[in-house]
Amino acid sequence: MRNQSTENKVASNIANEQEFESKTQQKQAAERLKKLGLALVDLTKGEREKMPLDDELLGIIELATKINRKKDGFRRQLQLIGKKLRARDVAPIEDSLQRLRTSHSDANRHFHNLERLRDDIVAKGNDGINDAVAEYPQLERQKLRQLLRLVQKQEKENKPPAAAREIFQYLKQEIPER
Repeated sequence: MRNQSTENKVASNIANEQEFESKTQQKQAAERLKKLGLALVDLTKGEREKMPLDDELLGIIELATKINRKKDGFRRQLQLIGKKLRARDVAPIEDSLQRLRTSHSDANRHFHNLERLRDDIVAKGNDGINDAVAEYPQLERQKLRQLLRLVQKQEKENKPPAAAREIFQYLKQEIPER
């Protein structure tokens, strides 16, 4: 019997050690959840609505957006958000936030590629147009040449680059985001 009792104690000690979380670990987890809460507060209202948040959490997050960030009340509101997050499964929220951040970076990358393509067309002229049409066959060579002539004319007359903006809008319309 003593042997079984000792084995039970050892088993319970092992279970307690596995469940034990040091105070440092608890503080790190709380800080991580506060940062997640701050990221949620920094989202726009439309972005927050896309997140898997319940009404209670959404309400306290929206209240935090109304509080002046320099005041102590904002800090306390972030702590409350962290406390509410501890009682929930935050994995879906973190996944949703990551997808949102990824979509923003993809959109920025696409925007910069279009700007680079426009700048190449303006700088290289017909060679730039040929490169663009080779890369994106759906582009109309004649329309790009027409806009390029307009850009060159505006540059000679020191006018604002309206035609360069038109090239960008045309490229944006014709080249979908991947």
